[in-house]
Amino acid sequence: MTPDSSRQFRVGIVGAGYVSEFHIKALKRLPHVRIVGICDMHEASAKATAQRFGISSHASLKAMAGEGLDVVHVLTPPRCHVDVALEALSLGCHVLVEKPLATSVEDCDRLIAESKTRGLRVCVNHSLLGDPFVRRALALVKAGAIGEVLTVDYSRSSNYPSYRRGLPPPQYREGGYLFRDLGVHGLYLVREFLGPIEDVRAEFRCSGVKGSDPNMSFDDWRALVQCPKGTASIQLSWNAKPLQHQLIIQGTRGTLRLDLFAMYLTRRRQLPIPKAAERFINALVESVSSATQLVWNAARFVAGRIQPYQGLHNFVAAFYESLARNDVDAGLERPREVVRWTEQVARDADHAKSKFNSQYQTGHRPAVVVTGANGLLGRALVKRLIQEEEFVRVFVRRLPPPEILDNPRVEVVLGDLSDREAVDRAVQEATAVFHIGAAMSGGWAAHEAATIMGTRNVVDACLAHHVPKMIYVSSLAVIDRNGHRSNRLVTESAPLEPEPQQRGHYTLAKLEAERIVRDAAQDQGLPAIVLRPGQIWTESGPLISPAVGIRAGNHMIVIGDDSNLLPMVHVDDVVEAIVLAAQSRFCQCELFQIVDNELMSRKELLHLYIRAREPRLKATHIPLNVACLFAGCVERLAKTLGRPAPVSPYRLRSSFAPRVFDCTKAREQLGWLPRAHTRTALHKLLTPVRVLPRPS
Repeated sequence: MTPDSSRQFRVGIVGAGYVSEFHIKALKRLPHVRIVGICDMHEASAKATAQRFGISSHASLKAMAGEGLDVVHVLTPPRCHVDVALEALSLGCHVLVEKPLATSVEDCDRLIAESKTRGLRVCVNHSLLGDPFVRRALALVKAGAIGEVLTVDYSRSSNYPSYRRGLPPPQYREGGYLFRDLGVHGLYLVREFLGPIEDVRAEFRCSGVKGSDPNMSFDDWRALVQCPKGTASIQLSWNAKPLQHQLIIQGTRGTLRLDLFAMYLTRRRQLPIPKAAERFINALVESVSSATQLVWNAARFVAGRIQPYQGLHNFVAAFYESLARNDVDAGLERPREVVRWTEQVARDADHAKSKFNSQYQTGHRPAVVVTGANGLLGRALVKRLIQEEEFVRVFVRRLPPPEILDNPRVEVVLGDLSDREAVDRAVQEATAVFHIGAAMSGGWAAHEAATIMGTRNVVDACLAHHVPKMIYVSSLAVIDRNGHRSNRLVTESAPLEPEPQQRGHYTLAKLEAERIVRDAAQDQGLPAIVLRPGQIWTESGPLISPAVGIRAGNHMIVIGDDSNLLPMVHVDDVVEAIVLAAQSRFCQCELFQIVDNELMSRKELLHLYIRAREPRLKATHIPLNVACLFAGCVERLAKTLGRPAPVSPYRLRSSFAPRVFDCTKAREQLGWLPRAHTRTALHKLLTPVRVLPRPS
């Protein structure tokens, strides 16, 4: 049937999450489509997206339908798909649903029945079927270019942005969300190449590798898929770097390789020549082909001929072409089959997560609560509290080490600091809260979520449950380094950093978090004490920090005056200060600096370290003014490119300013005295042991 080119479609969008941007861009490219507006359960998200793209935001789908709608795009989390789609159908609208169609076969059947009853179309966005390289691969397979298809391998790695506040997103709440999100792509692609799915067997695990997302229950997935024509494997990872998105189709006479991120497709063929020559020619042809396509498609991307998520653009365009032809048959049996197998895997993961989490729930008994208990300071504090026969509740994102986990005096509660409900559960029945948790790395979103929102959640929970004492571990980074005269001791009354944004995410977040605690103490009566420890060290940890020098191969770049004293303090001395603070009077929000009184210079520490640990390491000194000149150039370049500068002259001057911190207040009011004697201890630790020769 010829499409009716005069027909116009009025479109409403439900869901203002990440994918909404690409649906809006795809719709704006279609001349016979007008976007009526967007709505979301979080009205602020809908308004922000609407403002960004020059469309209207609405309070609900029903309110948006009052403006007149023909089609609704359902871009909500999967569990909401069926309810929103049924509402759209009841309003007389065709529906395009983001994958997966639903989260149960029963919900798929409800949608199929309702769409047939009303004569309206429901379609699921299996966007990779619109990808130009997948289309080429399907055409080649259909033409017999690689013979009979035997196996399909789908590999995908991904990551998710940090969430900042409120209820955690579904990838953290649901054990099976990751497979619902990305595994579904693998399943519908496998079905296209190998026919109906007969069986799926999957394994999933938490890898626990360094840098992995601690909020994610299962970040490594493997699925074996059985089909009439052959077998397939689906591999999903949230840790593999660099990110990859590949599809390999093997046949009896050749192999197709698709890199959907790099945008190329290559083919290896069976050739009537010796096998060694065949391997060489195939590798050569594949290399030339991939390089040529990469350059050509990159040029097309820059020219706007290829869009991000091009498959989604093509799929959306095809959907509206079918509507213009009055083609109401949605063909939902295949999406229904994909949902069936997706849910079989995802529900196993949901159950596994629920079973795991049920083991770590608060027992509602009085306990001291420690946040950040998996960190260096947190672990040391928990061990000290156990020794003092306290019952300790640790609030962590991942299980602590066995010596803490298996202790009968320790209760583990799993959760994230930015999850208000999880923090509230952890703080119930708390006799004291030791708030140590904070972001130590990552972008601003991570620092805002863990440090700022996390501290606000802890403070609110302490106030709600009338916790009698809260110890907050802040940082010396909040103090103004540039504005303080170098010949004076820095006390607790020193001014705070006036330009925290120039010092970096850590300083900005810790400063705001400390203000939250102090304001709550002054305005709402929160019984709190704030500790500002120096650079915490331990014998088993790294001794050379960026405050000493920056490693570059076999060179240690030392910026500025290396005679400056390092504000170091042993982890056990910080734990002692925390315990003493908890035993003191909480009449007002007191501040205490915690730094050893026996310090060493950057030069002395680096000399000891090189002599004892890395004799080949060489120190290279750069004057502070020269480093600031270079940093200024970097800062201007970053501003030109519209990116945040990794370094600035202000940050360098603050980092390497000569400062000595006065801890008289901690000694007099807490009775705290450092026992590690940092300078003496480090000399002993870094003095090479001489082995005397055996007598002959």
